[in-house]
Amino acid sequence: MNENKRILIVDDENDTLFILRKELTARDYSVITANNGRDAITLAKSMHPDLIILDVAMPYMDGGQVAEQLQEGLSTRDIPFIFLTALFPKRKENEQSCIVAGRMFIAKPYDIEKLLIQIEKLIIARLPKV
Repeated sequence: MNENKRILIVDDENDTLFILRKELTARDYSVITANNGRDAITLAKSMHPDLIILDVAMPYMDGGQVAEQLQEGLSTRDIPFIFLTALFPKRKENEQSCIVAGRMFIAKPYDIEKLLIQIEKLIIARLPKV
């Protein structure tokens, strides 16, 4: 089911990229990675992922700037994002919805099962209605 679904993971921490790639490829997702915002924008424009998992705090260009630039592009504006961040307190995520300004935020350290549920919801929401 997931084999044709492409996810772009953007994080400046190589450990996070490695672990998420491993978890998602084990579930048959096609995974692309970038460790900075500039590469993320280039890859999103050329690879057209079904979803982007995006770290908020990165050097040079933060996740918000990446999302903003991609939303301005005709070919990338409909790609959903999940922000993965240590800036969002875990207890806040557990107490309330992790939607902030229309965006999904998941706190690090993340629960892989919770992340997978959100990935599926966002990918299914993009499927054409029959």
